[in-house]
Amino acid sequence: MRAAIIETPGDIRVGNVDDPTPKPGEIVLQVGACGVCGTDLHIADGEFPPTPYPIIPGHEFAGEVVAAGPGVEAVAGGDRVAVDPSLFCGRCHFCQRGRGNLCQNWGAIGDTVDGAFAEYVAVPAANAYTLPENLSYEEAALIEPVSCAVRGMHRLSLSVGDTVLVIGAGTMGLILSQLVLNAGASRIAVAEPNTERLDKADLLGAATGASVAELLEEEPLGFDCVIDATGVPAAIEEGLGAVKRGGKFLVFGVAPEEARVSVSPFRIYNDEITLLGSMAVLHSYPQAVDLVAGGVVYARSLLTGSLALDQYPEALERVRRGEGLKTQVSPHV
Repeated sequence: MRAAIIETPGDIRVGNVDDPTPKPGEIVLQVGACGVCGTDLHIADGEFPPTPYPIIPGHEFAGEVVAAGPGVEAVAGGDRVAVDPSLFCGRCHFCQRGRGNLCQNWGAIGDTVDGAFAEYVAVPAANAYTLPENLSYEEAALIEPVSCAVRGMHRLSLSVGDTVLVIGAGTMGLILSQLVLNAGASRIAVAEPNTERLDKADLLGAATGASVAELLEEEPLGFDCVIDATGVPAAIEEGLGAVKRGGKFLVFGVAPEEARVSVSPFRIYNDEITLLGSMAVLHSYPQAVDLVAGGVVYARSLLTGSLALDQYPEALERVRRGEGLKTQVSPHV
């Protein structure tokens, strides 16, 4: 089969590899669509420590079951599924306490084992979720990022009537904005310097501005909840200053491991600010399927490009340049 392979950081090619064979408990999918994520850039650049090389990346995907290994009963050939890429060991301290996303032996399809920027991929059958007929593979490939946003909402525990600021109107910022709007926020504002992306947030019904400072003019006391969806240290520092006394700040965007921000411990103490993090997926995939299928998250509005498998390097560069929103690869086009 054809697949995109990252041989070593910076060395990317599309070529032929062996077809996957399902082991006990596994299925093989013909990949319908796979989204390009910021994590894929980190993997391509050697900035994602868990990744071994060479690797076939791709962790946001959906497809059709074409083969099943021994012991698989819940899905069968011809089923259309989306896949939770999470691979938790189930044995470590955190897994045994229901915190698999913090697994000491954490892995993920496309991040630590071969993924879905390929014509076919083998995955645990337990990770596959059957799709309703109204969802295309392109829409279904967005279920994984939505599941990450659902986990973020679980962490934030938004109260009805809260005011919320989302920093960043990329794919994740817009998904989070849609979830916030449907969770009962009294006001949502989105800060984003990219006018094309800001227009998308405006269509959702959010107050919009090019900067946090601009949006604070309408909320002089700050916001009850602030979500950073950029991972940019300067944006995180600015966002911390926009949290109302007694409010919450969610670090959702992925910053470089070595990044640092300046925080006032006195303000956190004196204003009773709650700082939260949200890591990947945890008990959030089934809800994400329902949210996309039910139109609560309007997936199609986030899709701005689909390329052939041979164009995978170009797909990476589009994301690196910040073009559009969600770029996907369709291996069988």
